[in-house]
Amino acid sequence: MSKQTHAFQAEVKQILHLVTHSLYSNKEIFLRELVSNASDACDKLRFEALDNGALYEDAPNLDVRVWFDTEAKTLTIRDNGIGMSAEEAASHLGTIAKSGTREFMAKLEGEQKKDANLIGQFGVGFYSGFIVADRITVETRRAGLDASQGVRWSSEGTGEYELENITRVPRGTDVILHLRDEEADEFLKTWKLKSVIGKYSDHISLPILMKKEVWDDEKKAQVTKDEWETVNKAAALWSRAKSDITDAEYTDFYKQISYDTEAPLTYTHNRVEGRSEYTQLLYVPAKAPMDMWNRDKRGGVKLYVKRVFIMDDAEALMPVYLRFVKGVIDSADLPLNVSRELLQESRDVKAIREGSTKRVLGMLESLADSESADDKAKYQKFWNEFGAVLKEGIGEDFANRERLAKLFRFASTHADEGVSLADYVSRMKEGQDAIYLIAADSLAAAKSSPQLEIFRKKGLEVLLLVDRVDEWMLSHLYEFEGHALQSVAKGGVDLGKLQDEEEKKAAEAVAEAFKPTLDRLKEALKDRAKDVRVTSRLVDSPACIVVEEGDMSSHLARLLKQAGQEAPKSQPILEVNAEHALVKRLAVEGAPVDDLANILFDQALLAEGGQLDDPAGYVARVNRLLVA
Repeated sequence: MSKQTHAFQAEVKQILHLVTHSLYSNKEIFLRELVSNASDACDKLRFEALDNGALYEDAPNLDVRVWFDTEAKTLTIRDNGIGMSAEEAASHLGTIAKSGTREFMAKLEGEQKKDANLIGQFGVGFYSGFIVADRITVETRRAGLDASQGVRWSSEGTGEYELENITRVPRGTDVILHLRDEEADEFLKTWKLKSVIGKYSDHISLPILMKKEVWDDEKKAQVTKDEWETVNKAAALWSRAKSDITDAEYTDFYKQISYDTEAPLTYTHNRVEGRSEYTQLLYVPAKAPMDMWNRDKRGGVKLYVKRVFIMDDAEALMPVYLRFVKGVIDSADLPLNVSRELLQESRDVKAIREGSTKRVLGMLESLADSESADDKAKYQKFWNEFGAVLKEGIGEDFANRERLAKLFRFASTHADEGVSLADYVSRMKEGQDAIYLIAADSLAAAKSSPQLEIFRKKGLEVLLLVDRVDEWMLSHLYEFEGHALQSVAKGGVDLGKLQDEEEKKAAEAVAEAFKPTLDRLKEALKDRAKDVRVTSRLVDSPACIVVEEGDMSSHLARLLKQAGQEAPKSQPILEVNAEHALVKRLAVEGAPVDDLANILFDQALLAEGGQLDDPAGYVARVNRLLVA
C-alpha cells in the first residue's frame, strides 16, 4: 500500500481541538495514557497467545520502553504487544466508535474542561499526545503478520492522517511524538519522564524500561548508557504484601484503574485461600460516577488470572447492587482462557462473588458501626452517594438481607439523615410494635404530610422515605428484628397499646355522631373514593388520602406513571377529621356538600403530592365558596 491520506471522523476533529486547547495545563497526563495503552497492547497479546503461542514470535518477554532524542525533539513509547494491522490502525486511530464521545466533548467544553481524568474515562487517551506534539507518527505491526505488513500512521492532529505500508521486523507499536515547542522540552529529560511514570504508571505489572543514566565525573554531567533499566516496580500491586504497600500507593493505584481524581472512601486487600484461591483489592469510591444509573453501562471489577489480565468489567464477580465497587480480583483457579459465558456458570466464580460481596459489606459495616465520628461521617457520605443503589440488594441478595437492612439509613421525624433501623428500634415507645414510615417525593413533602399528625402528637418517630427505589424496597423488606414495617399512609390507624381505651371510645362516639354527614360525603364522592371514613390520625388537617393495606400506594402509582408504565386502577380512601371546622360545616343545614366534599378530596390529594385531574373544576368550586 502506497501512502494514502484519509480524513478523520468528524468527532475526532472536535476532540483533537478540545484536547489540545483545553487540557494543556495537565499536559503530563499524555504519558500516563500512552503507557497505559502500551500495557494494554501487551495484555492483549498475552491473552490471544493463550490459544496461539506462535504470536510471541520467539520473544515472550513483554515490556514497554520509553526514550527520547534531544536533537530530533522526539519522544518514543514502544511496546512489543499485539500491534495493529493497517485496517486496525485506520479503525483505532482515525475513528472513535464509542457511545460516550459526545458526552466527553460536552464535559470538556463545560465546567470540567481542565479535568484530565476525563481523557482516560472516555477512552480517547491516544489523542492526548497532541497536547505536547505537533505531529505523531505510529509505526506498528500486528503479531503473526509478515514483516512486510508493517504500517506507518502519521498526523499533525488537524483534519487528516496518512497511512502507508512499511517493513517492520519487531512486532508491536512505536508511538513517536514530535514535540511542539520549548515548553514540551521538559519531556526530553530522564528525571522528568521517570517522575511522571512513577506518579501514574508505577503499578503497571509490566516492566517500563528507559536508558540508564549515570554521573560522569570527567564531563561533570549525566550521561546516557546503552543499557536499559526498569523504572517502575513492575509488580502487580495486589500481589505484594500489605505491609509493603503504603496508603498513598493504594490511592494512586485506585486512581489509575478508576480514572477518579479523588481518593477512595475505603478499601480492602486480602488473599483468600481454601476451595477457591484468589486475591482481592476492592475500593469504595468517595463519589458516584456520572453513569451510575446508565443501565447499559457495564459494571464490575477487573479480572486477572495468575496476574494475566482477562477482562475489564467482570460483572459476574460482583452483584449489580455493588456496581460502584472498583478494584481487581486475581484468581489462581480459573482457566486462563475464561470467557464471559463461563464466568456466568462457574462454581469458582460463585464462590469469588459471594466472598467479595461479604468483604465489601464488611468494609461498609466497619465504617457504619465505628465509634469514630470520622468513620460515621464517611459512612454517611457513602450513603448519600450510593444508598439508593445499595437498597437494590434487598431484593437481589437474599443471603445478605439482614446485613443490608442494618446498613440502610433514612431521614425521620427525629433527624434529617443517618437514622438506622436499629436506631429507630432503640427509640421505640413502650408498647410500640411497628416501625412506622411514609414514602414521598421529597423530604419536604414527607415532613408536611397530614398522615404524620397523630404520630407527632404522641411523639412517635416515623421514617421518611424519599428515594425512588424505596417503594420497591418495601416490597422485599417487611420487618426488622421482629418489628413489622408499616406505612402510615396505608390502612386504618391502629396504634394498639399506644392508644388508651378512653381515646378509642371517644373516637367511636365521634364516628357514630358523624355518620349522617359521612353518608352524604360518600354519596358526593362515590365516583372518586373507595370509601370515606372518620379518622383519628389527623390533628390539624381536615382530611387525608390513604389506600387499603394491600393496594398500591399513591406515591408508587405516580412513580410508575412518570416512568411511562401503567399502574393498576384503584380508588383511594378519604379520611376526615370530624373535629375540624371545615368538616363540621358539612353538617350545617343547606351546606354545599358536593363542592365541600370535592374540595376536601382535592386538597387531600394535593397535600400528599398528587395531581388534580380537573384543576379548573377545583378552582371553580373554591371560587363559589369564596363568594357565597
